[in-house]
Amino acid sequence: MPTTARAVVVREVNGPITVETLQVKDPGPNEVLVKMAACGVCHSDLSAANGTIQMALPLVLGHEGAGIVQAVGSAVTEFKVGDTVLSSFVAMCGRCRYCSTGRPQLCDQPVRAALAAPGAVPRFTSDKGEGFNVFGACGVMAEYATLAVDSVVKIDKDMPLDKACLVSCGVMTGVGAALNTAQVQAGSICVVFGCGGVGLSAIQGCRIAGASMIVAVDTSDLKLQMAKDFGATHTVNAKSVEDVVKAIMKLTGGGADYAIECVGVGAVVAQAVNVLARGGMAVTVGVSAPTDSAPVRTLAMTAMERSLKGSYFGSARPREDFPRLIKMYRTGQLKLDELITKTYSVDEAPQAFADLAEGRNARGVILFD
Repeated sequence: MPTTARAVVVREVNGPITVETLQVKDPGPNEVLVKMAACGVCHSDLSAANGTIQMALPLVLGHEGAGIVQAVGSAVTEFKVGDTVLSSFVAMCGRCRYCSTGRPQLCDQPVRAALAAPGAVPRFTSDKGEGFNVFGACGVMAEYATLAVDSVVKIDKDMPLDKACLVSCGVMTGVGAALNTAQVQAGSICVVFGCGGVGLSAIQGCRIAGASMIVAVDTSDLKLQMAKDFGATHTVNAKSVEDVVKAIMKLTGGGADYAIECVGVGAVVAQAVNVLARGGMAVTVGVSAPTDSAPVRTLAMTAMERSLKGSYFGSARPREDFPRLIKMYRTGQLKLDELITKTYSVDEAPQAFADLAEGRNARGVILFD
């Protein structure tokens, strides 16, 4: 008999986020069924709901999840019932040229949407037989979820899952942008634009790397205070200065070695480039609208040897980096507890998204019984 689960669903662009009871398919040969313990409420889920990220609807949300394996498919050998796992919205085939060269975040494997394989049964269905797509090959904002083995990473059983879930997207994306993509050097000057969950994690990455100056930029004094708690040495409220770029250039004494953009707006990407010192690197992390662009002066890029680089999922190697970040948490280098502003039940998911949209939380987390 199929498992049933309360799941967080969006049926139309800019429509209401609702909670429905759905049937969860049994795992196929290369899948596992996971009883979810916690799921972070990520801005990317909101972007799917409002159409910034274009995905087929109806859609079960959630990609930042942690849980316990309840059943495994017939061909699964690397996981067993009782394993503690994190979801990974980047599926890793382990065979393509990107996986083979240590860049699994760029895996050639197409992102799975509603189906485990062409023609397969949807992972979630209503009692009327309506099939649902799943966000980022995951759909883990549900009490149970069926996931491909390529989208699951095993972690230590004694890791608190309400904290661990944050590693599977927001923390990995932010910390990874600093440590993996930018490869921030000790003693450097860093600027981070945007102090939500990803931006605060990027600030932590800069701190862990040993940056001597970390400037946090946001329009919220509350978030700028959070940024100080996570390692920012200086803050700039973009609404309180006439020219953000000039203010940062003055504050840094001539520009930053690294600027990490965690907003998802082309104009902010341009600001990140323009605050760079000679030889500096800007990293764009935020999810922008498909038509958005950033005006960049090419002569300044060339003459000053500035660079602009994209960072997808913090250039993560999930099976290596997830345990690495958890070890950092255990040794006190990485703050996770402090990222969680508020927890919610699954039935409170609509409020969690309202709070996210209003900028009330660093990170909200949905806890499942």
